Amino acid sequence: MRSTTFRIAALASAAAFTLAACGGDDDGGGGEAGSGDGEGLTVGIKYDQPGLGLMEGSDPTGFDVDVAKAVADKLGVSEDDITWQEAPTPQREDLLVNESVDMIFATYSITDERKERVQFSGPYFVAGQDLLVAADDTEITGPDTLEGKILCSVAGSTPAERVAEEYPGVQLQEFDTYSLCVENLSSGQVDALTTDDVILAGYAAQSQWEGQFQVVGAPFSEELYGVGLNQDDERCEEINTALEELYEDGTMDQIIEDNFGAVGYTPSDANPPEIGGHCA
Repeated sequence: MRSTTFRIAALASAAAFTLAACGGDDDGGGGEAGSGDGEGLTVGIKYDQPGLGLMEGSDPTGFDVDVAKAVADKLGVSEDDITWQEAPTPQREDLLVNESVDMIFATYSITDERKERVQFSGPYFVAGQDLLVAADDTEITGPDTLEGKILCSVAGSTPAERVAEEYPGVQLQEFDTYSLCVENLSSGQVDALTTDDVILAGYAAQSQWEGQFQVVGAPFSEELYGVGLNQDDERCEEINTALEELYEDGTMDQIIEDNFGAVGYTPSDANPPEIGGHCA
């Protein structure tokens, strides 16, 4: 089994060469945002998403974090040369356009609207809206079995809006955070929680919820998670190649197992994704 911690000190000198060749001047022409001396990377991640991007002390954990480390390794940048920066959902495009970060790995769905301001490598994963239910629940098997049930999601979120529009028979309970939804699911105040399947798996994999939940496994949307980049970053295709190699050599399978194996999560048949086609 391959470790998802990528420390390769011997490539330190190569890192400088690789980033200098692929990057630009210090004024940001080649996508070296936040890297300073060109020997490292500043990577935007979520700080509050269990299983995907969670900052615990000074060491982030999660699927997106591990994929970022693996890609950096392919670019010749060691884990020790990565600077992590929080990338909240509303700020992601601004962080890239302003060159506050080099790249973003943060459940960042590729959309035409976002591509007007940034470019994407990938997708590196295809997620889908799904349901989280109690581990012993056999009644809820998909969105068409939710009538009369209480479904939780985050107020104003795309998953909540989709359910309200497409499944009017569902009683929708909205909170400010998914964490509150999980707590209410645990106490039996709601029957299910909905958002992207991989995000649900991340919550279910937390130690305090061990054995309590299951992801239904009937996704009813597709979200293409990409690596967000400044439109001038010339490494987009190089990162695509790195992502393809992660699937070919088994690293991505190991990353998925490391982060979601405890809850038996299996990615949808849309994975491995078709990588490429989103560079500027």
